[in-house]
Amino acid sequence: MKKLISLALALVLALGVCACASAEEKTYKVGILQLVQHPALDQATQGFKDALTEKLGDKVTFEEGNASGDSNNCAQIAGQLVSSQVDLIMANATPAMLACATATATIPVLATSITNYESAMEIELTPEGATGLNVSGTSDLAPLDGQAAMIKELFPEAKTVGLIYCNAEPNSIFQIKTIEGYLAELGYECKRYGFNDSNDLASVVQTATECDVLYIPTDNTAAGNTEAIANIVLPAKVPVVAGEEGICSGCGVATLTISYYDIGRKTGEMALDILLNGADITAMPIAYAPQFTKKYNAVNAQELGITVPEDYQPIE
Repeated sequence: MKKLISLALALVLALGVCACASAEEKTYKVGILQLVQHPALDQATQGFKDALTEKLGDKVTFEEGNASGDSNNCAQIAGQLVSSQVDLIMANATPAMLACATATATIPVLATSITNYESAMEIELTPEGATGLNVSGTSDLAPLDGQAAMIKELFPEAKTVGLIYCNAEPNSIFQIKTIEGYLAELGYECKRYGFNDSNDLASVVQTATECDVLYIPTDNTAAGNTEAIANIVLPAKVPVVAGEEGICSGCGVATLTISYYDIGRKTGEMALDILLNGADITAMPIAYAPQFTKKYNAVNAQELGITVPEDYQPIE
């Protein structure tokens, strides 16, 4: 009997050691789908990867794809990630998120750089702020009333504000509709200038320079074409207030911006909660940036003869 008990204890201990070893050897394969390469999205992806690698080290590997701004590429890459049986997918920007949500209903999809999940996914969030689906993540929405107030602070004498955005981006349309109301309350006449893609962007921006000031939201297509925009607005002496730092650094004068690196890190922390603790993504509330910063493009401000208040930080 004693021998049987000893054998049983030895077996239990052996199984325990094996279980611990198995847990220690657990590795994770994480897919990343980024819509297009530009500074804001790049920073979000880097923040996400840093959060995971700092905690998991070499126990996490990444399978990455960049869609080069093409929604069709998003669908193809999303399908490849699902076929690779990744443990989790990070989708960076709205078309990437929608492609991943379509490609799988079981693999957790954490998105970032999404302005408004309800308008992007055509859903209503739960009272707790979750999607109720296998999708959650972080929002890059900055206070639109604050951005409208920034326009009033910098350009109190302006009469018209041109709103430039991509017709194909639901989050851009959401921002334009919202800030339009705030600007109207401040006494501005707003004019919309929607473009379909990068092919007609230049002609639309050229027409928009008839306005006193231009506003560009956190629009991915615009973010990928800031040099083309700058080549039009700067010679025309028309200032641009942007929805985020990346666009402002390319063609703008000022912005009230979030840190895309920070929301990327937050997305990574959410991923760790899912991978390590088994958190239920369907009940995970959308997270938002904790702070916002007034920043300005010193070169463009000087070229346009604009004096920026002291509480604005220069974009490095």
